[in-house]
Amino acid sequence: MCTTSSLKTLKHFLSKRPINLCCCSFHVGCFKLQTKFSKTHYPELSFEDSQLLLCLSNNNFEDARDLLEQIPQRDNSSHVVGWTSLLSKYGRDGFVDEARTLFEIMPERNVVTYNAMISTYLQWGRLNDAYRLFEVMPERSVVSWTSMLCGLMNAGMVDQARELFIVMPERNVVSWNSMVVGLVRNGYLEEARRVFDVMPTKNQVSWNAMISGYVEHCRMEEARALFEKMHGYNVITWTSLIAGYCRVGNVEEGYFLFRRMPERNVVSWTAMIGGFGWNGLYRDALLLFIEMRENYDIKPNGETFISLAYACAGVGHPQLGKQLHAYLIINGWDCAEGDGRLSKSLIHMYSMFGIMDYAHCIFLKNLKSCTVQSCNSMIIGYIQIGQLENAQILFDTVPFRDKISWTSMISGYFSAGKVEEACDFFKRMPDKDDVAWTTMISGYVQNECFAEATCLFAEMRTNGISPPNSTYSVLLGAAGALANLDQGKQFHCLLTKTLPELDLFIENALISMYAKCGEIDDAHGIFSNMISRDLVSWNSMIMGFAHHGLASEALKLFVAMQESVICPNSVTFLGILSACNHAGLVDQGWALFSAMNNEYSNEPGLEHYISMINLLGRAGKLEEAEEFVLSLPFELGHAAWGALLGVCGFGEKNAEIAKRAAQKLLELDPLNVPAFVALRNIYVATGCHIEEQTLRKDMGLKGMKKVPGCSWILQKGRVNVFLSGDRSHPQSDEIFSLLFGIAGESKLQGDEMFSRLSSR
Repeated sequence: MCTTSSLKTLKHFLSKRPINLCCCSFHVGCFKLQTKFSKTHYPELSFEDSQLLLCLSNNNFEDARDLLEQIPQRDNSSHVVGWTSLLSKYGRDGFVDEARTLFEIMPERNVVTYNAMISTYLQWGRLNDAYRLFEVMPERSVVSWTSMLCGLMNAGMVDQARELFIVMPERNVVSWNSMVVGLVRNGYLEEARRVFDVMPTKNQVSWNAMISGYVEHCRMEEARALFEKMHGYNVITWTSLIAGYCRVGNVEEGYFLFRRMPERNVVSWTAMIGGFGWNGLYRDALLLFIEMRENYDIKPNGETFISLAYACAGVGHPQLGKQLHAYLIINGWDCAEGDGRLSKSLIHMYSMFGIMDYAHCIFLKNLKSCTVQSCNSMIIGYIQIGQLENAQILFDTVPFRDKISWTSMISGYFSAGKVEEACDFFKRMPDKDDVAWTTMISGYVQNECFAEATCLFAEMRTNGISPPNSTYSVLLGAAGALANLDQGKQFHCLLTKTLPELDLFIENALISMYAKCGEIDDAHGIFSNMISRDLVSWNSMIMGFAHHGLASEALKLFVAMQESVICPNSVTFLGILSACNHAGLVDQGWALFSAMNNEYSNEPGLEHYISMINLLGRAGKLEEAEEFVLSLPFELGHAAWGALLGVCGFGEKNAEIAKRAAQKLLELDPLNVPAFVALRNIYVATGCHIEEQTLRKDMGLKGMKKVPGCSWILQKGRVNVFLSGDRSHPQSDEIFSLLFGIAGESKLQGDEMFSRLSSR
């Protein structure tokens, strides 16, 4: 676990030179690399070499030849060595045509010169030119053959590379390694292993290439087996394996190997820091960085800072993220990177923090290197802080959008309750995947458009889109919320037909759905047949038992949960306290409430305190409940006083407590209708008619009306909704007659009974 002092240490390291980030982050644009060179001189070239390059660029061959002859011999070697060295230098700097011109006017060439020219072509992707030169070489060395082999493999021309490898007159360990690496990069892992096994000589590069191939394809068992056979590990081998284990989620094994390493460099440390970050262990990533700097004094590189930016975003520590950014600016990292990955990580970090001014500033300064991922981070960041308009502007103006961009906007509009706008986005989305459909279904459910969600699900299947498990989870949740058992069963049957076996998330959703729909036995049947259970499984079942008043079963399940490897959390205790509440188990409720914090380190929340108020109140311990409310360790809100008022009843014995609770509630919320109604009923029950009339008049002046109670029942696919005092249902007379046992009486008597019911 990351301690506060550890994070302070990191902040101290990053802020050794204090800086006002608010100022400097908006003025870093002045630090730009000078990419334009003088026409007469180029970096890393002498004056004579630059003059020759200028002549070659202008096709001034006569002057070029004169300058070529003036180039002094180097290290007492022949002129051709110096010329070849200069050709390679031009090639490395990207002056390919000038290098070719130099090659053509050279009075003398050797096989190294040809190889240098071929390498230049291959370096800059000119495979055809390289192959033509290779064909006309007066003589070829193993380097010539190996260079062409690498060029063909890099271009994905595996068949041609195989043919070339077969006809090579001579192969060395570099040739064999190039074949293995090329096959691995092109996805021919099994063939690469066969080549590796028949190699006459292997070196560390051979072993590392094969191990890295297995790691890249997440075949860690085979990578580890090779690792154990290898002699003379180097830091590359260790680092490759560590990164592989972290990539497949086995961080423990990766960290175990990291600690076993005899020697570590910045790449190893960064691989482990990044591994923690990839797997959501952000605090561990930051702690490891602190250890790297304080105990080993290893200087971080760009990849380290990228991992740290994501880690800072993950822990949700804006101040730490700002300090990291300031450190980067001070040390020139903010503008020195060329591929945009560092700026991308900073944009992601600030977007996660919701500090969109900073994210926008970095985005604008790095427009040329910004990717669609950076745009998506910005869009999501704006949506998270409720600036949907800015997200829309960015979405409309950026030149590149992907499925995530569209889906994020759809989700954002649904979160804001703008269903029509979300639907419009979905209709305009050019390529809808299963995630987009699921986002739409989830958005409908979120906005209580359950019928639309079901229709869209049917349309999704009609369009040939296979629903992921998350879609079913959302729909099962909606069926549970509506207590629509028929629909829930239909989804369950569909799952049984389309999936060979249900995963953990679906099983949890089914437990919750059946429990909420009143089928607790079916819920328990699914729970009992589960191969593996997580915390959600136990909590869903405990909650189900509690809501059905099966306190004994809930307590037994809680004991069984403790015997398993799953530790209870605050939701578990809410369920078990609710079970005690229904059964009136005051002593057990008190014991569990005390154990929640003392034994299980779960801090009680407001909902747990309300559950205890209900437990005491329903057991008739109103005075204790009031004392409990007054002793709460936080400022009281209407929820606590409302809970106390709700358990008081209207008897004279509890009238004083109820009055105090209602008055406190009205002090906090003067327009709280339920509090007014409860207080009015208390006055009626205690004979305080003058106070009741005054209160009724006050409610009328304020325009306050009691919200009618509502219930519904599903019958033959139709939802029948009933509001208190409502007679709009076509069978209302029959319903009231049945409820009050007055079948056969006149409609007038029914109307009188209805009036009596409405006045309650």
